[in-house]
Amino acid sequence: MSIIVWFRQDLRLADNPALAAAAASGKPVVPLYILDPDMMPGGASRWWLHGSLDALARDLRALGAPLVLRRGSARDVLHELAREAGASGVFWNRCYEPDAIARDRAIEKSLASQGLDAASFKGALLREPWEISTAAGMPYKVFTPFWRALAAQAPFGAPLPAPGSLRAVPGLATDDPASWRLRPSRPDWAAAFGDVWLPGERAARLRLAAFLDGSVRDYGEARNMPAREATSRLSPHLHWGEISPRQIWFAAQARAGEQPALAAGVESFLRELGWREFSHYLICHWPHMVDRAWKPAYGNFPWRRDESAFRLWTKGLTGYPIVDAGMRELWRTGYMHNRVRMISASFLVKDLLIDWREGAAWFEDTLVDADLACNRAGWQWVAGSGADAAPFFRIFNPVLQGEKFDADGAYLRRHLPELARLDTRFIHRPWEAPPAALDAAGIVPGKTYPLPIVDHAAARARALAALAKVQRR
Repeated sequence: MSIIVWFRQDLRLADNPALAAAAASGKPVVPLYILDPDMMPGGASRWWLHGSLDALARDLRALGAPLVLRRGSARDVLHELAREAGASGVFWNRCYEPDAIARDRAIEKSLASQGLDAASFKGALLREPWEISTAAGMPYKVFTPFWRALAAQAPFGAPLPAPGSLRAVPGLATDDPASWRLRPSRPDWAAAFGDVWLPGERAARLRLAAFLDGSVRDYGEARNMPAREATSRLSPHLHWGEISPRQIWFAAQARAGEQPALAAGVESFLRELGWREFSHYLICHWPHMVDRAWKPAYGNFPWRRDESAFRLWTKGLTGYPIVDAGMRELWRTGYMHNRVRMISASFLVKDLLIDWREGAAWFEDTLVDADLACNRAGWQWVAGSGADAAPFFRIFNPVLQGEKFDADGAYLRRHLPELARLDTRFIHRPWEAPPAALDAAGIVPGKTYPLPIVDHAAARARALAALAKVQRR
């Protein structure tokens, strides 16, 4: 008899409770990843998944148990493989997205009906969503008290070590990963991703170590400056489970203990990890927030349909440099700095009055860290319709935001080469630059760089008028 370990968003060996439990059973282990057509990630995430599975397969081979790849319905694949491998059970680590919860519950019942042990474990969060509640036993709706309650439950225990070896079940068929075509080829729009990212568990550990050795010291302030390499950039590794939040928490707290001068930066960093927890907490308790406003009052917001404006936003051609730089960074690297994500999202939702769900769907297709819970919670925060959200009337001025967080225009110059030679005084508002400055920079307004597609002051007034309609209802 063997144990199938069903990998999902936990593509690592260390601190993997399902894998550790299977190894401790003493039975042969069948590591499995299923590409389910009904649960396909977006295009950029598929690029990452390909590399992550390659890394996981190498690590598992070194332990003696090759990774089995199968494509199809998760339920059907699990039953078929259980028969082939003579499995007595299937172990996995829990996911918290509504579709994943429904799928897992159905599979658990289906496996049990066949006499198989179905065991799930906590491997993606510091605490289960049902382990944290208010004094009245209700879910938290505001982040700060949630964060205090979560932090009060620390420490969360030392991470589990990776198994030293695994017993395998020989002769099991596996798909050729190339046949899955997870990476684009014609055209290869992800050609630059490999210059920026290295998927895999080892790469995740190295990235965490580099961050704790450097940028964490100034994280609290510098994390808002998109031109600086001040953030951890661990989000895609976390999304695919190449590193666990418990490993991050344990390592960060240990470093703060060794170097007290880092304590403030570590606290600010761990608070961001808390926001990730809060997003998964919200989506678990209020699953409707995936595709509907968390606040019912925003359910009938008068969004505009403007396919042309949306397309210009996706291409980074709005005429507002900080927005365009973010959207170009996203397309080139599969990533966007978090501060710029907020600015770009605010522009779509409030300056263009385009439904936040359209923006969320675009991000989920183009981000390598496209975590459903974090993405949807983030967009609803910007739209004012989510839990603990910024009020809708808080409308970012894209010019002032750019001047505040990228004062010298270094981020803009990196991603908008057509503005690279423009005087810093005008780089965030090139339409105000005098002809001599434009000529010196080689800029022809409306041709080499677009004019603004909307006047921010007029767009702000339109957005507030739309909000007033909602409030009257």
